Formats: sequence, C-alpha cells, structure tokens
Amino acid sequence: MEHIVNRHGLDMPKLGLGTWPMVGEDCTRAVVQALELGYRHIDTAAGYQNEDAVGAALAASPVPREQIHVTSKVWWDQLEPQALRVSCERSLRDLRSEYVDLFLIHWPTGDMDLRRSIDALVALKERGLARAIGVANFPLPLLREAVETIGAPLAAIQVEYHVTLGQSKLLDFARQHEMALTAYSPLARNRVSEIPAIVDIARKHGVLPTQIALGWLLEQANVAAVPKAGGAVNQASNLASLDVRLDDEDRAVIAALPKGERLVSPAFAPQWDEVV
Repeated sequence: MEHIVNRHGLDMPKLGLGTWPMVGEDCTRAVVQALELGYRHIDTAAGYQNEDAVGAALAASPVPREQIHVTSKVWWDQLEPQALRVSCERSLRDLRSEYVDLFLIHWPTGDMDLRRSIDALVALKERGLARAIGVANFPLPLLREAVETIGAPLAAIQVEYHVTLGQSKLLDFARQHEMALTAYSPLARNRVSEIPAIVDIARKHGVLPTQIALGWLLEQANVAAVPKAGGAVNQASNLASLDVRLDDEDRAVIAALPKGERLVSPAFAPQWDEVV
C-alpha cells in the first residue's frame, strides 16, 4: 500500500479505516477484520469513545503494533496544556500502546490559546508519546497561524473532503509545507453512490461509485482517506479502490461537480473558509 512519508516523522498508509461511530465489540471486530484484510492505518479519537475497543483489537491482532499506523485526537474541551497531556495519556492507556503514530487536535475553539496548545502537542512528540502531530478541522487562516507564525511542526491536517466538497486551498498549503491531508467522510456519507456522474464513471470502469470517489482522492499527492466500514465486504471494496485508475475525462467530470456540500459542521465548528 502506498504511504505518505514526510519530514515531520509521518509514515502513514494512504488508505485507513475510519472507526466513528463504531463502539464496543462491533468496533473491535471491525478493526481486527480490517487488519486481517491488509489495512495498516486505523483512525480513532477520544471523542469517538472507542479507543478502548480499538486497543482491544490491536491487542488481539497478530499484526505487530509497529506495522500499524494509529491516529487519535484530543477533544476540543481538553486543549489546555495539562488537560491535553492527560487526554493523550488516557488515549494511550485505552489503546494499550506506548505511543500513537499521529496525534491531532480534533477541533479548534474560538477561545483556545493556540500557541500553548501547540506547545503541548510538541511536548508530547518530544516525549515520544506521539510520533507525529497535527490538527483537524482547522480553516486555512488558523492552520497558517499554527504553521507559519508559531512554527508548529505539523505533519498532517484532517478535514472533510470528498467529490462534492473542495479543499484545494488547504491542500495547496499542505503540499507547500510537506503535510498530509487526510479526508474524513470521503464518501460523503455514501451520497457518492447517488451522484449520476460518479455512477456513470463507475459503470465505465466496472467498479463501484464508492471506489471511484476513493480512487479520486487517493491518486492525489499528499492525500489520505479514512472511510468508515464495519463489514468485510465494504472494507475489501474500499481497499480495492487503490487499484482504480481514472483518466483525464473522469477527472474533468468530477472537477465540474459542486464543491460546497459540507456535511459535518457541528455547533462548535469554526468559521469555515469559502471552499473551492
């Protein structure tokens, strides 16, 4: 499987397993199954309340921990330095791991002290508790402040990104600063299967619409994707998207789709940039 490797200590498979909203035994079973199928990238978060289930899967799987990339995240109400550190340590206990491969601030808040929170993230990396650090759901001005003003060694940003939500400005910035951009909700909560243009491209290639949507993301430089899939059939189907080969006509059709359909915007979300 192709990896994204950068100077910030990141070595992350481009396709991962999203685990929200799976919990308990269902989550553990799904993660163990995914690892059996060949996944080596698991995405979780304190806010998902399933790190213990993911940890049980990591312990049950014969795949060595060092071969698995695990991303986790600290929730938006735990961004004070001590709270952030405690949250990370709790995540590691639940994950039954001495480190997490990538640790992210899950959501920014309007009253956060960005520099202090970033410093706390860096301290986790320096202690070896996080191999790499990053952020999620940061609009471009806030990401620019973190990277260019504060000088944070961020390895990745995770945001909603799919065929009907553009992230070209964030992606350009990520590439300029050798960061990965991980796409969550990469299948637009499976709405991609209802988009006639995507269905037509899938029929042309003899694959599923979901595989076209994922293939489009995964062929992009610096882009990873973490679709949630609980069943073996969907997990295997998503893995097969790595073999999809789009042509320029396909890309032009996808480029022409609306790019402003944001599906994830809770009450505490930041002010989003205009997407393109």
